[in-house]
Amino acid sequence: MSDLPKAVRIHEEGPREGFQIERASIATADKVRFIEALAETGVPQIDCISYVNPERVPGMRDAEAVAAAIRRRPGVRYTGLWLNTRGLERALRAPLDLVGAIRVTASETFSLKNTGMTIEQTFAEQRRWLAIYREHGIATEWGYVMTAFGCNFEREVPIAQVLRMVAGLLDLANEHGIGLKGVYLADTVGHGTPLSMERRIGAVRERWPDLRLGLHLHDTRGTGMANAYAALRLGVDQFDSSCAGLGGCPFAGHKGAAGNICTEDLVYMCHEMGIATGIDLAKLAACAQMAETIVGHPLPGKVMRSGAAAAAGSQH
Repeated sequence: MSDLPKAVRIHEEGPREGFQIERASIATADKVRFIEALAETGVPQIDCISYVNPERVPGMRDAEAVAAAIRRRPGVRYTGLWLNTRGLERALRAPLDLVGAIRVTASETFSLKNTGMTIEQTFAEQRRWLAIYREHGIATEWGYVMTAFGCNFEREVPIAQVLRMVAGLLDLANEHGIGLKGVYLADTVGHGTPLSMERRIGAVRERWPDLRLGLHLHDTRGTGMANAYAALRLGVDQFDSSCAGLGGCPFAGHKGAAGNICTEDLVYMCHEMGIATGIDLAKLAACAQMAETIVGHPLPGKVMRSGAAAAAGSQH
């Protein structure tokens, strides 16, 4: 396991990924209570809300109210997601941390379903974002390639297409004099397997050996943690995850769309492998139990029910 990272950085996606897909309305106060509890666990960043059309995603109707109500803990970044310029303009007015990103989708069909834009139109939109970031002094940190491991509409997304998207992001950053921290490959609809992790991460690394990679993994087909393990073995040290396994993509074209890999399960695995996260597992498991109470139905996380094997509350 010589390629294992010594530490990983985990971005918590539960409040956004989770509550956006719930059929029942979640009270604003419950969302805020959950976010504030997550901030006590040691996670460095929490994605709290999406700036999206509330007619399409009713669970984010109270996005601004949530952002305004959070009591901020020093040292934690509180972020939101936007997928178009209208959303970015809303984010500029909200009291959350603005972290610039550029986002494209490897699947043309999913891009149209998710944002109403073709891939070509999406790249044009990213140029508008970069101009706005510069105008407002917002640092652009990461590029994202969504559906990098497959699509429910187009099924297989060729590796060559993923490489084109990564190249496009890097070219776009270079055009604007930006040095990205790295690129996230997103398994947006949970098509990935350990083998596809190896092949796609390997293909990107072969072309850009020094490019840092992050992963955004969904567990739609039950391979999420196996995929994370394969990525850890390849040295990937940046992950998005969702407390209790909350969430799913509303536009995945799949009734079984699942959330990101479960944060506390990922933290447990990392700690047992000797990989530091800086996260208190016992506090995180308590947050997962809170999330299950808030949504009112069982969630897929395992550690919140079984506990950690050796030192459930330890930080590594």
